[in-house]
Amino acid sequence: MKKVIITLLAITTLSTYSFGDTNNDDIASQLEILKKQIKILEAKLKTNTKTIKKINKIAKKNKKKIKKVAKKANKAKSLANGDNLKFNADFRTSVDKIKYKMADGKKINNDALFTNRLWIDMAYAPSDTISFYSRLSYLKAYGAETQNNQRSNGNQSFDWITNENAQGDNNLRVKQAYWLYRNDTFFGKDVSWTASIGRRPSTDGLLINNRENQERQSALAHTVNVEFDGASFRWNLDKVTPMEGSWFKLCMGRGITNATPRFAQNGADYSNDSTQHDDSNMLGFIYVPYDNGQYSVHTNWAFANNLIGADYNGSSYTNEFKDYGDMSWATIVFKADGIGNEISDRLDNTKFFVSYAMSKTKPNDGVNGTYMLGSKDKKTGHSYWIGVETPCFLSEDGKIGVEWNKGSKYWRSMTYGEDTIIGSKIAARGTAWEVYYHKPLTKALSASVRYTKIDYDYTGSNGFFGSRSAPQTITNQANVVKEASDIRAYIRYRY
Repeated sequence: MKKVIITLLAITTLSTYSFGDTNNDDIASQLEILKKQIKILEAKLKTNTKTIKKINKIAKKNKKKIKKVAKKANKAKSLANGDNLKFNADFRTSVDKIKYKMADGKKINNDALFTNRLWIDMAYAPSDTISFYSRLSYLKAYGAETQNNQRSNGNQSFDWITNENAQGDNNLRVKQAYWLYRNDTFFGKDVSWTASIGRRPSTDGLLINNRENQERQSALAHTVNVEFDGASFRWNLDKVTPMEGSWFKLCMGRGITNATPRFAQNGADYSNDSTQHDDSNMLGFIYVPYDNGQYSVHTNWAFANNLIGADYNGSSYTNEFKDYGDMSWATIVFKADGIGNEISDRLDNTKFFVSYAMSKTKPNDGVNGTYMLGSKDKKTGHSYWIGVETPCFLSEDGKIGVEWNKGSKYWRSMTYGEDTIIGSKIAARGTAWEVYYHKPLTKALSASVRYTKIDYDYTGSNGFFGSRSAPQTITNQANVVKEASDIRAYIRYRY
């Protein structure tokens, strides 16, 4: 660029000298002027070059974020193109090799549990501001049947996990069904926002979605990973605050209702049943103070009341649920979608996260054995979770990930819907390791292999919220799982 400017000026000078009547003094004077102009132009060019480099750096930093936004925009346009529902299919066939080591040394296993899982997604956007989404789900173990409740303990169809359990029938169930409203302003302010009500996407949330090889759902999976009916409201704050990419989401829902079933003996259908547990509701928020498309911070707080446990009749537990108290959770996550800036292609495509979560109980008064996690006092639990995912050394398009998490004695998460056959790894009062490998095969087919290992330090990791006895250090107790492992391999069709 500099050479071009100098050349043009030189040509202009020679032309003046050759065809004009200017004397030598004038020529020298004009040359001095031209030299000064060249210096000014060079200074401007240097400043512009720095500006361009800065702009390119910012653009590259936000490239992934822009790509995600464009993908969502194209999806919305696709939904609105044509007066009909749009369908997607996701079909997965898995085989799991499961092994449990009991505290007394006994080993229990299943060398080959085959399952089929089908998701059918439906979506429609009649306008730019309103959309409808739904997901029907089917999950069944090969050969499973629950005729006359022969192979069921009664919890397979519990509402929080009905689509994450291998059922004994071939029925489609509703996993998600909700409408979503969006607007670019909020009470005249430059704040885009959304509102949604229905059976919201509350499983496979942030962080657990990496090992599931899919886009994240709404919740932060370190504390919440269950199906839920409720509502959410989100406000994007990046245009009205100095925090880049910041947003806030309010979530609420009902996990359990105590409404009387239809055809009640007293005729008062769907009225409150004072003999059963009360409604269990959840309220919480997700706040992202910073997200530049590469680095982000995510926080979450949630509260649930009237949480359930098996009823204690003074000598043993019954199958009837009772209220045991309330609980609150808090989470903070740091996530990197790419490490550094053009250090290497591998680091550019590496994901890393570290997450801390806390749970705190608020028990009932302890009457009739309604202790919460074995205590009438408030108990605080802690959990740590670290993970990294990077392109595989064996193939250009494969991804390999490693995750580690550890929970304390009184840690209790709401992660019953986690897609792990041996129980939620995040709920572990102990240490869990996981290694996975994802590989695309064709445009629609992919394969994955995953190994999960959980070492329990204390009892009760996958239980509900009520217990007469506190979590116990695992020694040689009978009928207590000390270690659990699962090797899963699957082929998945998505289109």
